[in-house]
Amino acid sequence: MANPMSMTILLVVVLTALAAVVQVTEAATYVVGDNTGWEVPNPSNLYTTWVNGKTFSLGDVLVFNFATGAHDVATVTQTNYDACSIANTISLVTAGPYSYPINSTGTHYFICTFSNGGHCNSGQKLAISVGNSTSAASPGSPPTTPSASPPPPPPPGSSASSLAATLPLVFMTIALAFFY
Repeated sequence: MANPMSMTILLVVVLTALAAVVQVTEAATYVVGDNTGWEVPNPSNLYTTWVNGKTFSLGDVLVFNFATGAHDVATVTQTNYDACSIANTISLVTAGPYSYPINSTGTHYFICTFSNGGHCNSGQKLAISVGNSTSAASPGSPPTTPSASPPPPPPPGSSASSLAATLPLVFMTIALAFFY
């Protein structure tokens, strides 16, 4: 049987492993457009460029910083995103800033409806993919379509998923070594 010191060490190792896993899965907050915020962009591909290289996950939050009365955030379908159509929005938020919690996988589409869609036509639109590779279409090309199938696993080089999978195994191996 293990001595009390070994049990204490085992407990510390297990708690450290759990803390590491919880920290790795923590949600992220993204400020759309960073310091620019949510406005008619210059250059017009600002939001397409901004989204590149970002990986969005369930639980993350998008913060749209904009002046109330000058812009809004409409959640729309791919068709309305492509056409910058302000008809039949899924949701419309007119008071800024707005925090959008990501609670579903697939592609999420956002536009500004001001100037009868003119802000959108000038590039104030954003498409993000959640649960698969992150890419947004440029204003002139169609974005990817959400998939009904479950998202693929993270790529083998994903540091967060590799760390989350490896740390508990390493700590458990160390803990078991104290018993032998």
